[in-house]
Amino acid sequence: MSKTTDSKTVSREVDMNNLPPLTKAQMACLEALENREIDYSDIPPLTDEFFKNGIRNPFFKPVKTSTTVRIDTDVLVWLRRQGRGYQTRINAILREAMMRSLS
Repeated sequence: MSKTTDSKTVSREVDMNNLPPLTKAQMACLEALENREIDYSDIPPLTDEFFKNGIRNPFFKPVKTSTTVRIDTDVLVWLRRQGRGYQTRINAILREAMMRSLS
């Protein structure tokens, strides 16, 4: 289904459970890709040392989700006493705990 808005932008909704069948040309293209051999000989192997030197993408910004959480009053008072940004501190504390549990 296509629809046009006033800005002349066309958007389409696709039912992923009811996709049209692939054409013969599309099937041939997929088969050619599947049978292609890629030469990796000029690429050095990635070692653990390589990943130790990696840094997080400086442009990455996680998506924030609004939620309601029940927190003990004394914990909330402690966080708020540290000044503005208590929600950011809560997120940082939870992220640190998450990262520890993943490693």
